[in-house]
Amino acid sequence: MDSDIAELAGLLRNARRAVVFTGAGISTESGIPDFRSPGGIWTKMMPVQFQDYIADPAARRVSWERRFEMEETWNAVKPNAGHLAVAELVRRGIVAAVITQNIDSLHQAAGVPESQVIEIHGSTRFAKCLTCGTRIEIGDIRAHFDRHGDAPDCRLCGGIIKTATISFGQAMPEGEMERAQEVSLAADLMLVAGSSLVVYPAAAFPLAAKRAGARFVILNRDETEQDPYADLVLHREIGPTLTEAVQAL
Repeated sequence: MDSDIAELAGLLRNARRAVVFTGAGISTESGIPDFRSPGGIWTKMMPVQFQDYIADPAARRVSWERRFEMEETWNAVKPNAGHLAVAELVRRGIVAAVITQNIDSLHQAAGVPESQVIEIHGSTRFAKCLTCGTRIEIGDIRAHFDRHGDAPDCRLCGGIIKTATISFGQAMPEGEMERAQEVSLAADLMLVAGSSLVVYPAAAFPLAAKRAGARFVILNRDETEQDPYADLVLHREIGPTLTEAVQAL
């Protein structure tokens, strides 16, 4: 074991209220394409803006067509070694909460309780009515879309239905943001795994934890603009690195 992984293991061993903050990099190891990196999804197609989704039925159809094109990918992906290592840290009581920018719900699939995952960009695994908040399963929407060529309106209130993800131009979820701020300020260790830390306001949480006194670790393949503020920086693959650190505890 090299000295950086030994240091990470030591920080985890001494933590009592650690928070893990994850981005796309942890899920690319499961085969989920990145959105923002060169060659990522948003370099190949323009995202549908929230205001366009609300105003234009054609934009809603495009958005749902893209979601259904990804259905096979979403159904096939499984948690990787990084997700499993994070889940083990939660199981051992070292990590109190996981804040994630990802929309794949792989932390829950790996075994992290729903109550300890804060999905600040939402989840693509289900949909919600934008008016009353009713949850709708993707399969029900797909069946209606295949028959009628568009998504249904909410059965309860007639509102517009959208995947439970946060789109460009859409307000961040207030409850999740408040919880993320709360756990960040209470953390004694903030471990960033697989985030470029360029998307705000989400990327402010690690720095908030650091300012509140937490130790700050960044585990990411590439450099980030927050590297100079971290106590430990590891430019490595996430799954193997976290697995080795957990095994050393």
